[in-house]
Amino acid sequence: MDKYHITRRKQLAEFSKDQLIDMLEDASKNWLAHDGLWFLACEGRLGMPEAIELDRQAWERFTVIEAKRIMARHNILPGSGLDGLKKALGFRMYAHINIQEIVDETEKSFTFRMNDCRVQSARKRDGRPDFPCKVVGLVEYTKFAETIDPRIRTECVCCPPDPHPGQYYCSWKFSLE
Repeated sequence: MDKYHITRRKQLAEFSKDQLIDMLEDASKNWLAHDGLWFLACEGRLGMPEAIELDRQAWERFTVIEAKRIMARHNILPGSGLDGLKKALGFRMYAHINIQEIVDETEKSFTFRMNDCRVQSARKRDGRPDFPCKVVGLVEYTKFAETIDPRIRTECVCCPPDPHPGQYYCSWKFSLE
């Protein structure tokens, strides 16, 4: 590690646990704001269908990078099944700013729900319809789960533009084959 990073780590070590948690939440919000602004710029120039396709392509690669970094940081071994996936989902950037839940179904399946999504909640507050993120979500959640364990299958229960109950915006079922 170079001198800059050693110095930076020492500075971070001086912060309280609460300050570090707040910084992580801020970083997550900044990441999401950048993602949203990037998308709006693409939509403004190219239109919604092309912007969604570019977003899908970006998420196809990003979600694998995110999963691998989470696995390395939190000692989640490749092929760690549904337990590994549950643990990894709790460390995604979204997990720090959205409200999500896991509902166990069987020993070989569980459902993941995004109960409060900052993107969708902001659109709702502004009187806009749900963002149609299903196309992106299919790639994002499938690739994330497969990175944890290639035996995991991902099924969309619902995701905008699909209708969804008021308790959550999207729901994904993960099964181990």
